[in-house]
Amino acid sequence: MDDLYDEFGNYISEEVDEDEEEQPADNAYAQYLDDDAEPAAAPTGQELMEVDDGPSNAVVLHEDKQYYPSASQLYGPGVETLVQEEDTQTLQQPIVEPVIHKKFTVEEDDLPPVYFDRGFLTDLMSFPEQIRNIAFCGHLHHGKTSLMDMLVAQTHDVSKLRLGLKGEERDQPMRYTDTHVLERERGLSVKASPMSLVLQGTSGKSHLLNMLDTPGHVNFADELAASMRLVDGVVLVVDVVEGVQTQTELAIKHAVLSNLPVVLLVNKMDRLILELKLPPTDAYFKVKHVVEEVNTYIESVIPGRGERFRVSPEKGNVAFACGSMGWCLTLPSFAKMYADTYPISQFDPSEFARRLWGDIFFNPGSRKFTRKAVEERAKRSFVHFVLEPIYKLYSHTISESPQDLRKTLEELGIFLKPSQLRANAKDLLKLVCEQFFGPATGLVDMIVQHVPSPQKGAKRMLDQFYTGPQDTKTATSMLECDAEGPLVVHITKLFNTSDAKGFYSFGRVMSGTVQAGQQVRVLGENYSIDDEEDMVNTTIEAVWIAESRYNVPVSGVPAGNFVLMSGVDNSIVKTATLVAPKLPNEEDAYIFKPVAHFFESVFKVAVEPINPSELPKMLDGLRKINKSYPLITTKVEESGEHVVLGTGELYMDCVLHDLRRLYAQMEIKVSDPVTRFCETCVDQSAIQCYAITPNKKNKLTFVAEPLDDGIAEDIERGKVSIKDPVRTVGKFFEENYGWDLLASRNIWAFGPEEMGPNILQNDTLPSEVDQKILRSVRDGIKQGFSWGTREGPLCEEPIRNTKFRLTNVDLASEAIFRGGGQIIPTARRACYSSFLMASPRLMEPVYAATMLGPLNTVKAFYTVLARRRGHVLTDAAVPGTPLYSVRGLIPVIDSFGFETDLRIHTQGQATVSLVFEKWEVVPGDPLDRSVKLRPLEPAPVQGTARDFVLKTRRRKGLSEDVGVGRFLEPELVRSLRESGVLDVGS
Repeated sequence: MDDLYDEFGNYISEEVDEDEEEQPADNAYAQYLDDDAEPAAAPTGQELMEVDDGPSNAVVLHEDKQYYPSASQLYGPGVETLVQEEDTQTLQQPIVEPVIHKKFTVEEDDLPPVYFDRGFLTDLMSFPEQIRNIAFCGHLHHGKTSLMDMLVAQTHDVSKLRLGLKGEERDQPMRYTDTHVLERERGLSVKASPMSLVLQGTSGKSHLLNMLDTPGHVNFADELAASMRLVDGVVLVVDVVEGVQTQTELAIKHAVLSNLPVVLLVNKMDRLILELKLPPTDAYFKVKHVVEEVNTYIESVIPGRGERFRVSPEKGNVAFACGSMGWCLTLPSFAKMYADTYPISQFDPSEFARRLWGDIFFNPGSRKFTRKAVEERAKRSFVHFVLEPIYKLYSHTISESPQDLRKTLEELGIFLKPSQLRANAKDLLKLVCEQFFGPATGLVDMIVQHVPSPQKGAKRMLDQFYTGPQDTKTATSMLECDAEGPLVVHITKLFNTSDAKGFYSFGRVMSGTVQAGQQVRVLGENYSIDDEEDMVNTTIEAVWIAESRYNVPVSGVPAGNFVLMSGVDNSIVKTATLVAPKLPNEEDAYIFKPVAHFFESVFKVAVEPINPSELPKMLDGLRKINKSYPLITTKVEESGEHVVLGTGELYMDCVLHDLRRLYAQMEIKVSDPVTRFCETCVDQSAIQCYAITPNKKNKLTFVAEPLDDGIAEDIERGKVSIKDPVRTVGKFFEENYGWDLLASRNIWAFGPEEMGPNILQNDTLPSEVDQKILRSVRDGIKQGFSWGTREGPLCEEPIRNTKFRLTNVDLASEAIFRGGGQIIPTARRACYSSFLMASPRLMEPVYAATMLGPLNTVKAFYTVLARRRGHVLTDAAVPGTPLYSVRGLIPVIDSFGFETDLRIHTQGQATVSLVFEKWEVVPGDPLDRSVKLRPLEPAPVQGTARDFVLKTRRRKGLSEDVGVGRFLEPELVRSLRESGVLDVGS
């Protein structure tokens, strides 16, 4: 037994006989090793001689011994194994977690049954003259989504969706286009939702309507702007009781300025009967007032040119509807109902429809229409032929017993089951109205007649938004809506997938046909022929027709239609243009302009992960948020905090919900809300401020002064562009603002961006400055100006409404001494010093607050607004209703919690809309050191600006010293202090 171990105690094993050696190993472990081993080649004599059969005396250390097979030996090379320490996971967490597919949107399990052939829908897509691209726009709760439900119910079999619903759930509207979790919880639309439906007009002709249901809350006006870019016409939905509200005004303004045709749909007509209980004659005047309210606002947007956009039932571009009851009519469609009901009379429906609106009276005795009431029983034709039958239908349905109602309805050709006749009033009314009015053929006729087809609407889109020339083959293909032309797609929206891990790109096909597997170039917003950096080559993975709750996969989508794609979203942030890899005749590719929004994002919060190690996860979530919401802005401050900028409280609430639950799926710490500020000046610089470059060889002299009123707004709206020829820019300022020719033609830049509200002007004299040398440093000075206006000296907020004049320069003769490293920071310092010597002021954003509520809520609005530095502008009753509409202004920084405060004061009776209105100067001098600010005490009125500046600087981690002495040259500071222009502390 002693021979079994060597002198170190290592096990050697017993000597095995040669016969035993030849036997195969019969233990499982040896068998396992043999199975894994590769078959050896036949041994040669030489190899046999080299084998050492003797026992090995090598020392085998403990850690080198193998008692058990390794995981790779046990499971094979194709299996990934994970080795973890004990007790690193809680008992509730499984070692291998199951794969969970999360869904964040309401979806159909499969393609739902429809009352039209989907093959017919795809065939119609190839006929642009049969297509209409429209957007439903209007204020919150004016009934856009319920109208979409009405159209969905007419085209889809929605019986499955109502199965199993009881009680309150059964009475709730379907809201088919509200698919987001928040939309279902809050009862309002957050995202624009597309639907493509085949609908018939009164003649029975089918049309393909590509529709977008847009949000009605003013905070989500960015979705409205992105939707209106893709369509050829707008269906303006207005509640007949509330009339024109804030979001309605925004939609009208944007549509009219974009030259988009507008048709009006007066919704919730049943409120006149059931809620306000107005007599038919009064109801007519109420409806007429709403129509004229829309026309008045159109005229105010484009004074003297509103006739082309005017809406009127006589023109056939006004419809009357009740989305909740499922009916919609226009005067021609109602006239056709009469013609179908009384075929013997054989009158012309179109002539009859012309007499159904305005001051035209029907005299029942003579059966004639006159301009004035001739007979005693004469009534307005609209009241007699339209409103009174609807009133009678409602009153009979609600008030009669089931037996009497059955007889009444059968006379009208309406047949209901006994169980339906005993239903509750709401369901019964809906059943009766659906049978009496039939499908919304009048709405389809109105849209087809007054909204141009994609072929006719392409000209407007190219004129307004296309950056390239229109004499190329590509542009011609877009104008003709050519499905065989080069591919061009304009994308304005990104929808997240159901698991929120990726995005689908939604846009309009301008030319060509989009197909899966196509190679395309994705051109971003910053793409230009000179700078092709913002371009990516990629492949379209799949193509669908978007239907809100489901997508219809198709082989291709031709020009003139909306399209939903996957595989191209990685490089898209907000909007993009897709073009084919090669255009005809090797033409250059051009983009469509980015979407111009109604206002800016001024509501700001800072976010950080509760667990610092999850920062990359949060950053990925912020990138996705940036894609999902058109007007959201995310950036990193110099202090390192991650800032999210939005439009308002509800908007930010939805953004942060999506960040926490959908995209980052983590807990996030959010700061108290603050707002953006701007810096401006109200006077000309007291002295000419100069700055010397670090090498002491160059000197730049600047003067700052405020711009004339209206210039900043004109630049931001794109009325003048720095890219225009010098003569064009000069002529604009000369004609509109009375600038002299020399000054207007020496504008170097707008800042900080191309459409920034500041101007850099060369005011040097050719007799004093060598213009050739000056041109060599022009780019450096422009960059310094851009840098300076992006982050002002008061609290690193953008400068606004300021003109910087370059009055003098001393430049080194050698080019090496006047490079960008010398000129750029010096130009910035000169801008800062001249700005601080021009009576700098702080600007804050201001919301326009609009409240709608009964009379007793008006006083509360005044009280709550006055507490928050706000004031009321107008206060008026809404005609024909017990409601009052009050408008006022409130600073954004004081608006946090305003809506909640008002609801508490009014017991929830009032609704309020807050929308960015303008920038306003904050009271007080931000450089006034005499202002005493005490903790936990409100700042005095004239110390507000100083208070804001110091608090903003502290939040950003900046020093509290804002003196001009930091930017002026030391010798200039000394001379100014001696002369008393600067105090010692500055």
